[in-house]
Amino acid sequence: MEKESQTQSGILPKQEIDQLIVSENINADTPIESGQIQPASLDLRLGHIAYRLRASFLPGAKRKISDCLTDDLVMHKIDLSKGAVLETGCVYLVPLQESLNLPEHLSARANPKSSTGRLDVFTRVISDGAEQFESIESGYTGPLYVEIAPRTFSVLARPGDKLVQIRFRRGPQNVLSTQTVSIDLNASDSDGIVGWRARRHSGLVDLMKIAGHRANDYWQPVRAPEGWIILDPDEFYILASNEAVQIPIDQAAEMAPIAPEIGEFRAHYAGFFDPGFGLREAGGAGSRAVLEVRGRDVPFMLRHGQAVAKLEFEPLSETPDHLYGTHGSHYQAQGLRLSKHFKL
Repeated sequence: MEKESQTQSGILPKQEIDQLIVSENINADTPIESGQIQPASLDLRLGHIAYRLRASFLPGAKRKISDCLTDDLVMHKIDLSKGAVLETGCVYLVPLQESLNLPEHLSARANPKSSTGRLDVFTRVISDGAEQFESIESGYTGPLYVEIAPRTFSVLARPGDKLVQIRFRRGPQNVLSTQTVSIDLNASDSDGIVGWRARRHSGLVDLMKIAGHRANDYWQPVRAPEGWIILDPDEFYILASNEAVQIPIDQAAEMAPIAPEIGEFRAHYAGFFDPGFGLREAGGAGSRAVLEVRGRDVPFMLRHGQAVAKLEFEPLSETPDHLYGTHGSHYQAQGLRLSKHFKL
């Protein structure tokens, strides 16, 4: 008889993800590493090839992605085994090393990892038969792919690089509460920096080099002496939330748009928050949400305290056996912070 703790609806924690691996509901080309499994999510790894596409696409109901990779869509095939450059302005599709064999009561949702969003690398996970990105239907059996579109920085990618993550959900989505996220444009440090704006035509970012790139070569500081900034169209910014964020031990959260009708900027690209983020007992007191912001059609004035997104909190099926940050993290207790690839 299945234990009661394993029949509760909600987002699955680490120990249940471990069980999915043991029971081969999650499979992989090479053994899944312990570091891939987060308190309530699983990091997914790039495979060995990439397809350079003419355009993004969805396969649609009952169509396999492999059947869509025809000469009409694929421009060329790239071997990632020794590392390959994925260039800005291009769209790539990469088979992931992980595949799924989900039971009928489990669905999944994917999202870019925090570092991916902060690099302005646009990613979306796709499955066979998909009619929307990032969502994996309950009972899905088959491979997973990731669409990759670098926006500002070209990146050097290899097999095993982790750009996206996936969560598993038992039962329907159940949003318990929401928290409004607004922008902090009041500098707390003497340097007056409230954000960073990406420099176009910068050098290559090697995804394997942690703290291996000088921040000033890729970013220029943003200051707001009057408490406001103007977002330039199609420019990319890293900003921080005005509010501290805390994710309870029995919940997970995802960033979502607060008002889609505000059409002058997009406020985030990566949005999973694992249980324990920002909690004092997990070393995260005072943690802020870092926001990836892109200006859109016209210049737009952003004011201190302006609401730009919201956090949606969901229950876990059970409390995870460890919390975010307790085994080390680049982003626990963060304020305004660039991706882990840069050093100031």
